[in-house]
Amino acid sequence: MLDLSVIILTKDEELHIKRCLDNINEIAKEIFIIDSFSYDKTLEIAKSYPKVQILQNKWLNNYAMQFNWGLDNAPITGKWILRLDADEYLMPELIEELKETLPNLNDNISGCVINRRHIFMDKWMKGGIYPVKLLRIFRNGKGRCEQRLMDEHIQLSDGKTIDLYNDFCDHNLNNLSWFCHKHVNYAVREAADLLDIELGITGAAETDDNKEISEQAIAKRKKKHSYAKKPLFWRSAAYFIYRYFLKGGWKDGKEGFIFTFIQGWWYRTLVDAKIFEIKRKSGNNPEKIKKILTEEYGIHL
Repeated sequence: MLDLSVIILTKDEELHIKRCLDNINEIAKEIFIIDSFSYDKTLEIAKSYPKVQILQNKWLNNYAMQFNWGLDNAPITGKWILRLDADEYLMPELIEELKETLPNLNDNISGCVINRRHIFMDKWMKGGIYPVKLLRIFRNGKGRCEQRLMDEHIQLSDGKTIDLYNDFCDHNLNNLSWFCHKHVNYAVREAADLLDIELGITGAAETDDNKEISEQAIAKRKKKHSYAKKPLFWRSAAYFIYRYFLKGGWKDGKEGFIFTFIQGWWYRTLVDAKIFEIKRKSGNNPEKIKKILTEEYGIHL
């Protein structure tokens, strides 16, 4: 067992939670479920694991706020904290690597960056975006989730990071309708994020270069800033071409086409449509944009 505390946010995750808990139960010192008042059997399943402690907090459509609430309110005693979603799990090779590496890290190391692989329709998406490198393990007291509407990362207060060699998996078992509906919900948040970057509505985007997050996250953030300046709709088509043809999404067969089309073109076009809709009503006026986002979508910039 590692000196490791795991935080998992849940809301109706009975389809995934057993797989997730079985995966980490052997290595975790303690597991904290931060639940947004699930209606299904999520908590019933979680309560069968002695290491699991359950806390409940109202979901306010903000991942960072919910995760940081868990950091502040869970009785965490572990030296290290792992951020994990209910539909994620660690590969056996990563578990062995953690057993060998985590207890022996120098005090100046405050975070571990891990490769994420997407499993879509039960197939590993090797082309397109793999590997996504994310800072998911950090020393207790040294990290918090940055406050963003989308693409939130763990931000360190001090210390360095190391890259681990092996992967964890994002493997959601829901059907395509659920997958598309999730992206519909994401679209307006992504639109708000891009509008904020483009127009400097909050000024938060200007501080990205000073954040202690993974190198890949910083590089991705810079690309997003560049993307935000490109013409609507043209950029979503160009992004699909980049991911599918240049980055090798085509190598993953029919599943790869569906995954890249939904994520890389349809979703991105929907985001641009949301931006187009909002700008038709507000132009580039920051105050009008903030009012529309608040009154029509419940999003507060």
